[in-house]
Amino acid sequence: MFTPKIPPPDTAPTPATSLVQPLTGITHTPACTCHHTPAAAPAPAPAAPVSRPAVQLTPGSLIVAAAGGTAMVLIIGTVLVSMLLATAITAASVAICAVVLRSLLNRPNNR
Repeated sequence: MFTPKIPPPDTAPTPATSLVQPLTGITHTPACTCHHTPAAAPAPAPAAPVSRPAVQLTPGSLIVAAAGGTAMVLIIGTVLVSMLLATAITAASVAICAVVLRSLLNRPNNR
């Protein structure tokens, strides 16, 4: 059931031969039957230098950008500090629980 089905030796392809035969002698019919000569391709236009508009920073946009950056720094800083504080509180409470459990488990041995 789980053994591979190997084809008999007479049908198995050899490494030197391929199952796909090369396509030779195929010709394409023309798209139209008007028998005209192909027109010369138009000469490519010279590439013009790309002129991009320069970014104009006005004093108002600079103030808005600075205020936005400051707000982002404050928000991200607040989130990171609160996550650090939550981790510290969790670690302190786990440490207190460990000390209480240790004292409760060691007390019967001292009596």
